[in-house]
Amino acid sequence: MEDKYKKHRQAHESSNSYTDFANVETSRRYLTSETLPEGPYGSPVNRELGKNTPWKEGQRHYSPFNYEYKAFHQNIPRQFPGAHPVHDDPKKQEEYLDTSK
Repeated sequence: MEDKYKKHRQAHESSNSYTDFANVETSRRYLTSETLPEGPYGSPVNRELGKNTPWKEGQRHYSPFNYEYKAFHQNIPRQFPGAHPVHDDPKKQEEYLDTSK
């Protein structure tokens, strides 16, 4: 029963017939770090930390050294002298703010 549900869900999510809200899309793309010293909540002690599902294209961790909302700062260079480049790819939209993708 569970496998059938997973297959239908994957088929539904892989079809491009709809888009989710921006906050749902962002939560799928950006991963948060584990803050508990004994591992993920509910896991046995000394369980290996990290991602337990395969990486999807565009997924990454939040970084304290980047802009939180990249779409607001896209195509704008940093203005402080000597600041490193923002590594902005002009051909790629970082976050989808509209649902017309």
